[in-house]
Amino acid sequence: MRRLVLIVLGTSLAGLLPSASATASTPVAVQLVLAVDVSGSVSQDRFELQREGYAAAFRSPEVLQAIRSTATGSIAVAMLQWTGPTLHVVSVDWTLIDGAASAERFAAAIAHMPRVLFGGGTSISGAVDFARSMLAQAPYHGHKRIIDVSGDGANNRGRPAEDARDEAVQQGVVINGLPILALEPDLDRYYRQSVIGGPGAFVVAASGYEQFAVALRSKLITEIASSGSGEHAVDLRLHEVGGGG
Repeated sequence: MRRLVLIVLGTSLAGLLPSASATASTPVAVQLVLAVDVSGSVSQDRFELQREGYAAAFRSPEVLQAIRSTATGSIAVAMLQWTGPTLHVVSVDWTLIDGAASAERFAAAIAHMPRVLFGGGTSISGAVDFARSMLAQAPYHGHKRIIDVSGDGANNRGRPAEDARDEAVQQGVVINGLPILALEPDLDRYYRQSVIGGPGAFVVAASGYEQFAVALRSKLITEIASSGSGEHAVDLRLHEVGGGG
């Protein structure tokens, strides 16, 4: 398996949050932060598979139909790259998606976004904390507020992931998870126990990076179109044809 040489960024990039003066005024059905793992275990090839998967998902007719089916016919989405406890970059800022044109603009922004972080550990707790601040400062008001965490490893830096999750849930935020099982085959179990939370929270697991796009599309459709009633969490494990990652 190919490995990426780690380049650990020594300064915090938390200052790249949107301005706190933003007024949450525009109503949307879902306010969604896509938190993308760019820690040292994520090679450039793996990063590109994630990036391509996100871009393809927002070009998918099924995802667009899920957005159209919401109460407002719109969602607000932002993308976050994360690794260590204080290493975060807002790679695509808050975007209103209310039709095919805006979905394509968001997909194109993802397709052209550079990778900014390359190592520093795996701090799911740091990603959740930063994403929660993004939700609070966004110029939108979502009926549902969701943090969508994807990654290939358990929390190994910063405070416990459970603490960050519990604080987010107390503030009405739902955390869903997309664990990639290429390196840790039981990571989906860890995500269920320590990462996801809130009404209707669920896990969609991809067996490898090659299955990421399929898993992501299914996950986005579910979290955008679902009512969030919390009756049962969903656990869907998607297996790569021909073997693992």
